[in-house]
Amino acid sequence: MIQSLLVANRGEIACRVFRTCRELGISTVAVHSDADASALHVREADAAVRLPGAAPADTYLRGDLIVKAALAAGADAVHPGYGFLSENAEFARAVLDAGLVWIGPPPSAIEAMASKTRAKELMGLAPLAEVTEADLPVLVKAAAGGGGRGMRIVRSLSALAGELEAARSEAASAFGDGEVFLEPYIERGRHVEVQVLADAHGTVWALGTRDCSLQRRHQKVIEESPAPGLAPSLVETLHASAVSAARAVGYRGAGTVEFLVSPDGRAHFLEMNTRLQVEHPVTEAVFGLDLVALQLRVAEGAALPEAAPQASGHAVEARLYAEDPSKGWTPQTGVLHALEVPGAAPGLRVDTGYGAGDSIGVHYDPMIAKVTAWPPPRHEAVRRLAHALRRARVHGPVTNRELLVRSLEHPEFTGAQLDTGFYERNLDALTVPGDGERYAAVAAALADAASRGGRFGGWRNVASQPQLKVYGEHEVRYRAGRDGYVVEDVAGLRVVDVAPDRVRLELDGVVRNFGIAAHGDQVYVDSPLGTCTLTARPRFADPQDRALPGSLLAPMPGTVVRVGDGLGEGVRVTQGQPLVWLEAMKMEHRIVSPASGILTALHAVPGRQVEVGALLAVVQEEDSAS
Repeated sequence: MIQSLLVANRGEIACRVFRTCRELGISTVAVHSDADASALHVREADAAVRLPGAAPADTYLRGDLIVKAALAAGADAVHPGYGFLSENAEFARAVLDAGLVWIGPPPSAIEAMASKTRAKELMGLAPLAEVTEADLPVLVKAAAGGGGRGMRIVRSLSALAGELEAARSEAASAFGDGEVFLEPYIERGRHVEVQVLADAHGTVWALGTRDCSLQRRHQKVIEESPAPGLAPSLVETLHASAVSAARAVGYRGAGTVEFLVSPDGRAHFLEMNTRLQVEHPVTEAVFGLDLVALQLRVAEGAALPEAAPQASGHAVEARLYAEDPSKGWTPQTGVLHALEVPGAAPGLRVDTGYGAGDSIGVHYDPMIAKVTAWPPPRHEAVRRLAHALRRARVHGPVTNRELLVRSLEHPEFTGAQLDTGFYERNLDALTVPGDGERYAAVAAALADAASRGGRFGGWRNVASQPQLKVYGEHEVRYRAGRDGYVVEDVAGLRVVDVAPDRVRLELDGVVRNFGIAAHGDQVYVDSPLGTCTLTARPRFADPQDRALPGSLLAPMPGTVVRVGDGLGEGVRVTQGQPLVWLEAMKMEHRIVSPASGILTALHAVPGRQVEVGALLAVVQEEDSAS
């Protein structure tokens, strides 16, 4: 029997496993990098062991240190979570060789499926050996690991070499293995997967289907179970293929077999993930199971019932990321001041690795939380999830929360017209600033005035001069007098009530409530019109803050991993040419030249850490350079 368990992971999945352990009476041990010393998963564990350093390669990817930590803390089992070492056969063997219980499949099964190239061979498939114009588009994929790292779509032969190099670099950084391969890219395909669970006694369950088609950078954003609109015969085929894959490698524990379903309804095997998936809560919801508890019982030798339970209802999950979808999905960092999702009761679940006051750093995946809703039928689950996200208070770095709400309400999604090109087609429309931002700026300005001068500010017996407050592109002019505040240049608006943390505005005859929370220059405004993050702008800009024309600034904090070959001051570059590669939150981001011209400055140096806004290079356009 397992008495004490170490989770070889961080964040949300570590907290998730700890929750089940508490329910089963199992003591918990966390490991943490220096960057995670005060993280939520550390605070929730019964014991914690430091892994010196911050980068994944020095900490969470050091299997030797994790095994030593388990032994030092007196743990008798190790759960790998997902990502990092969860699909590393050598790590699994090291855990077993140390006399510890491994919560996962046998190392031989991990080896058989961990490399996507070998997994395809096992399933009678083979990656592309050579690529011709007729094969395009193709997908470059990392042979080890997942989560979209080391993955690139290639639509022209001229781009193939560069994308292969970038994918190898990203895969090596994320997984310690730079092997990549090529396969055909199916346009408008659906990403559908099957959850499997197997014991050591020959029983294998296929626990329904999940649709994970809404993805950015090949990483899932919204998932649901069951996958809607699949023909019963296709579901049977997917289940049978998943069970066959598990039996072929003597699988044990929880795993996922992933497929791409083409528009004509044919299923193409992608890979088998030999671990628990991020999106497992939707399966737990519709089957009424605790997959982590079942993982632990299987590891202890228990047998599963011969027949799998029946599914009931529908569940939808959204991943809340610290990222800016309107700016190339760039990851964001900073303090998370508030994370509150209303209605977290039966039918709604929140999984997170952060609490209020925690910092979101640059070293790890930018996912803040997962929110899952499951009141049947599907349209009610979707509506419940969108409502919960809209009403949530998420104060801190920019997030994809508004994108999630709009995605869930988009006709393609509500109509279950799903495919992996959803964001490629709809991103611009989904990230247009909402009408509520103008009113949010008004509310923020009035709340600021109330915090500085009482209910009506510093009113006098004579008409006051208009006051000006600027948030981003929004200029708010208002007057304060005996009868309250009057806002200029906003038709149909009347100020009803003002307090430092709350403002009520009547908009075209309808009263709306706005909650305001200020943290430094950042102001967070929550209302039924949506949530806005506003930055107070000084009335007079500091001349030192002005960047030279053509300046390339770091869009996020990160590490310079590469500079384009042959680049230096005086070199001619072309518009769109990659100049600098930044690594942040386990993803690689290319900084390209905004125009054709001369590189007049290059400050980026491989290996150097840079902060957001750091000057990387300057390109002087050809017209002005000549």
